[in-house]
Amino acid sequence: MLFSALRRSAGTFATIMCLAALVAPCRTIGQQPYHVIAHWKIGGEGGWDYLHADPQAHRLYIAHGPRVDVIDTQTGKAVGAITGLHGTHGIALDPQGRFGYISDGGGNAVVVFDRATLATVATIPAGTNPDGIIFEPATKTVWAFNGRSHNATVISAATRTVLATLDLPGKPEFPQVDGKGQVFDNIEDKSEIVRFNAHTLKRTATWPAGCEEPSGLAIDPQGHRLFAVCHNQKMSVLDYDSGKVLATPAIANGPDAARYSSALKLAFASCGEGILTVIDAGAEGYPVKQSLATQRGARTMAYDPATDRIYLATAEFGPAPAPSAGHGWQRPSVVPGSFTILVVGR
Repeated sequence: MLFSALRRSAGTFATIMCLAALVAPCRTIGQQPYHVIAHWKIGGEGGWDYLHADPQAHRLYIAHGPRVDVIDTQTGKAVGAITGLHGTHGIALDPQGRFGYISDGGGNAVVVFDRATLATVATIPAGTNPDGIIFEPATKTVWAFNGRSHNATVISAATRTVLATLDLPGKPEFPQVDGKGQVFDNIEDKSEIVRFNAHTLKRTATWPAGCEEPSGLAIDPQGHRLFAVCHNQKMSVLDYDSGKVLATPAIANGPDAARYSSALKLAFASCGEGILTVIDAGAEGYPVKQSLATQRGARTMAYDPATDRIYLATAEFGPAPAPSAGHGWQRPSVVPGSFTILVVGR
């Protein structure tokens, strides 16, 4: 009896130790800092804007001038491209995996494409210069936020028709949804955040952003938090039920995108000076967990929660055009063929 009990205890101890050995590497990986693990040379010419990761299909969509490049995230190789566009800004995907939606700012339209063939299947007129775009799953609608006409075009995914054009108080930037019918967007020139009800197509709130000129926006649906990255080198953390600003941790200069990891409770800000700021959203005060040196110009990004990888877009730059009458500071020229995706992981 005593021997059997000891043997059972030893077996239990051994099992616990084996499980601990399996869990320990996962904890170690989760505690390691991020670093740049690969450079994917995409090439081509011109500028770029938003990126969108599709974890299920292992694809990365990149708004790249008059086209959207599609990359296999397992190999870093090009799958193809959606072409014939005018000036792309963002990409949204439906949850069924069938169609994608591109805000073609230069064409004042939303372009629908088949994700299997990458063929364009519809072009839907929007406002002037549609920029941020997102799929709202509760109502199965696509929301395109028009940068120059200061409004949002709401499109039925089923009929591919415009349901409404909603006025905004200023210039919109990146949107987010909570999955239950609420849509949020930054208003950059007013330093505000707006909230819409997708079921009623009504604006339900307008709040101070808590920082200056918000651009990128991330969301934590479980914690009811928004993370807006701003040009005064702050990330504003807001409660999206009340609009209360909870914290404004410091980030690097020149942000344009924000992402959030629900599993790790981390918020990311990609900044043009060449820094990826990682915020610990699970700690009191939302402190900076890491400031990773990336590359100048790497200010837009996508996050793949399945692999905990971040994709940043940048290039090499030539001299900026000299200021002239009617034009102040202008963006520096992009060296042809230098467009690159940085892969960040750990």
